[in-house]
Amino acid sequence: MRILLEKDIKPTDIITRKSIENAVRVAIALGGSTNAVLHILAIARTAGVKFNLQDFKDLNSKTPMIGDFKPSGKFLMEDLHEQGGLPAFMKYFIEKGYLHGDCMTVTGKTVAENLENIHPIIPSKVNVIHPIESPIKETGHLCILEGNLAPEGAVAKITGKEGRLFTGPARVFDSELEANNAIRDHRVQAGDVVVIRNVGPKGAPGMPEMLKPTSMIIGAGLGSDVALITDGRFSGGTHGFVVGHVTPEACVVDRLVCCKMVI
Repeated sequence: MRILLEKDIKPTDIITRKSIENAVRVAIALGGSTNAVLHILAIARTAGVKFNLQDFKDLNSKTPMIGDFKPSGKFLMEDLHEQGGLPAFMKYFIEKGYLHGDCMTVTGKTVAENLENIHPIIPSKVNVIHPIESPIKETGHLCILEGNLAPEGAVAKITGKEGRLFTGPARVFDSELEANNAIRDHRVQAGDVVVIRNVGPKGAPGMPEMLKPTSMIIGAGLGSDVALITDGRFSGGTHGFVVGHVTPEACVVDRLVCCKMVI
């Protein structure tokens, strides 16, 4: 804090278009949560940086996923820590041309200056990070989707293990509690598409994580056999064929109202 005050470095000197792009690319490369989309967009807006879903989509198409981390992968972040942590990864990523090294940071130095004496992680010697040349996925996993249910966008975490198509009868619920009760009572079966609406920022309110229904689906052994669509959000531990952040949310313009329960 003293350094920032002495050098008169303000938040808007640190939170810039380039630093936002760095944050997005690191989140994508390491297989981060869909919550990154929500929070990074909010940070950008607060800082007055123009950055939207299309920008996320563009970066996702140009950034490989190389971190083999749970829930879709094998390792934990502590395994990366043992190999030099985020600084070692960032040094490798910046050397490959994916990060802006001239961004100011809270240390009073740029990203490149902070990493100057850091040894880059060597993917050929560890299993945690794959080489850029042979990524887990050539493009990112944080997919921005659009369609008749989400004309203004939705977010999915697609690592490639889920497949490209899921077709099934809709099981529609107007709250998280309704969905939880249905899953508990075995009214959700393999092949179903669970739709949970009215759990967005205004509808819930507060856009809570759909952690319990996704956990219950996995606990019921249906993680690979059930898709889920919602205007709510997910936890970082969610995996499978799930689509969230459906916009506009149901309580504003209910595109999800066209989904009818199939009995």
